[in-house]
Amino acid sequence: MLWVRSSVLRLQFTVRRVPQTVSSWPGWGARVAGHSCSSSSQNPSGSEPTGKVHRIPAQYKPSQFDKKILLWTGRFKSIDEIPPLVPPEMVDAARNKARVKACYIMIGLTIIACFAVIASAKRAVERHESLTSWNLAKKAKWREEAALAARAKAK
Repeated sequence: MLWVRSSVLRLQFTVRRVPQTVSSWPGWGARVAGHSCSSSSQNPSGSEPTGKVHRIPAQYKPSQFDKKILLWTGRFKSIDEIPPLVPPEMVDAARNKARVKACYIMIGLTIIACFAVIASAKRAVERHESLTSWNLAKKAKWREEAALAARAKAK
């Protein structure tokens, strides 16, 4: 019975520490799900901003490389369209998309390289060349050089 009472007290203590709404979280203020970051109370002119309004608060300043990734992945059409601050989730999603595209490019290049090696090996077979014959010829050449060096040393 005692352990039940202590667990209930711990449960009540943890429930009291959890904020009731998103707006009561520190640093979130009036940013509640479903509302945009700009509201009429924040924009005294009452007009909507000219750029695209993102529902996620923009807290990340993209570097030039990040801007190129955002362009390459099709998130924006030109560098001028990229706002000075973007949501970190947008940059992460663009990086993941770029990573997948780069992997597909490497897979394609690997397949092309495989076909090039196959074609090269077929041409080598037509010329009656193989790695075994190359190694035997190289070792025979080394034996000759070693024998010449031994004769020169003996004289």
